[in-house]
Amino acid sequence: MSSERFDLVVIGGGPGGYAAAFYAASAGMSVALVEKDTIGGTCLNRGCIPAKAFLESSAVFRHVAHAKDFGIESTAPTVNFAVTQARKQSIVNGLVKGLTGLTKSKKVTYLLGTGSLGADRNVTVKMGDGSTRSLDATNVILAAGSVPRTIPGFAVGGPIMTSDEVLALDKIPSRIAVIGGGAIGCEFASCFADLGASVTILEGLPKILPGLDPDVANVVVRSFKKKNIDIKTGVQVTGHQPTGNGGTIVSFGSGETLEVDAVVVSVGRRPYSDELGLAGTKVKLSDRGFVEVDGHCRTSEPNVYAVGDLIATPQLAHVAYAEAIVAVKHMRGETAYPVMYDRVPWAIYCHPEVAWAGPSEEEARAAGHDVVVAKHQFRANSRAMILGEPDGLVKIIAKKDRHGRAGQVLGVHMVGPWVTEQLSGGYLAVNWEATVDEIAEFIQPHPSLTELFGETVLSLTGRSINA
Repeated sequence: MSSERFDLVVIGGGPGGYAAAFYAASAGMSVALVEKDTIGGTCLNRGCIPAKAFLESSAVFRHVAHAKDFGIESTAPTVNFAVTQARKQSIVNGLVKGLTGLTKSKKVTYLLGTGSLGADRNVTVKMGDGSTRSLDATNVILAAGSVPRTIPGFAVGGPIMTSDEVLALDKIPSRIAVIGGGAIGCEFASCFADLGASVTILEGLPKILPGLDPDVANVVVRSFKKKNIDIKTGVQVTGHQPTGNGGTIVSFGSGETLEVDAVVVSVGRRPYSDELGLAGTKVKLSDRGFVEVDGHCRTSEPNVYAVGDLIATPQLAHVAYAEAIVAVKHMRGETAYPVMYDRVPWAIYCHPEVAWAGPSEEEARAAGHDVVVAKHQFRANSRAMILGEPDGLVKIIAKKDRHGRAGQVLGVHMVGPWVTEQLSGGYLAVNWEATVDEIAEFIQPHPSLTELFGETVLSLTGRSINA
């Protein structure tokens, strides 16, 4: 079998994979992109994008339900979830079409098949039509992504779902148990509670959203309770018993049970290295199945890199984008700075939204920093009041300077309306190691939600206006 030659072969067409392929192609490299399913990977097809489409539908339902508060008379809204599903799929299909078009415009060879890596950077592709192609690469990027983790006794099927199956629903289950109170679990809990389902979160740790700054997490917990989401923490799920009518009875804790129509298992994702082969290579896997890399995403095999969910870094699409750029720059001999994972932007799209960059107050103090903290509520922000979204806050953690005043901004944490769209200023502040005095010089538009960030920074200078 003759081999085709490329400067770069990318295995996996999710965010890390297609970003690497397109970025390398724009730098003049000959590139092949291998994807076994659909370009866009989990993020576009079974993750970020469809989940946020559902969340937007829940936001519209919430707005209509409260329309009378704004003087708009409306009949009680109902949910036609089949239309919600069709709208979601239309969005996904349009974005997939756009990415497919980019493979052509950027002259990337796009192969629909399963790629496996052998010795000397030879990639064998089992094509969807049953044929096989052989690719020789000067460089290879592994970007095979991840799949949902499961738990013993909860095999997927019937009422038991992971995020993959939830996103294919055509109607809303009346009673839902979400196993796992992390970011994904809380997004689904928020979405379906807003759409009228009775939702219970079952979390084994002492609190939901355990990685969040406590001040931020507490706002989410209070808001969830207003939605009548039942949060049970510190409980272990032990099994379930189907009822015979399509539902099941979940057992947890010390003999407690809960009858539901659906169970969403949301306990994280595992790297999907299952079909990468790696025979005859020096690529190493950790005990947890992650491909081991250095700061430039290099594996132990020369000229072979790995990015995205396949490596033990934050499982965020935008982190995969950044890793793809680092890898391509490095293989080209250009200056490439490793991703600073402790400063990446994070976003959770539940209601209220959560966004942050940098350490929490607890983490900053644990790292030995002497800090000054300021936090201010959205209920004092005019735009938040106009929107009818007063729940939330902005919290800024700054390091004390040599005069004992607030100096460099270490962390910016937000919870409230549209904070995922407001974080960019805080993210830049953290990563540019800006001081509160420097940031306070910048003007925020009025009225705007971002004013709260500006007011919180200003208060750290020792003076303020509205805060």
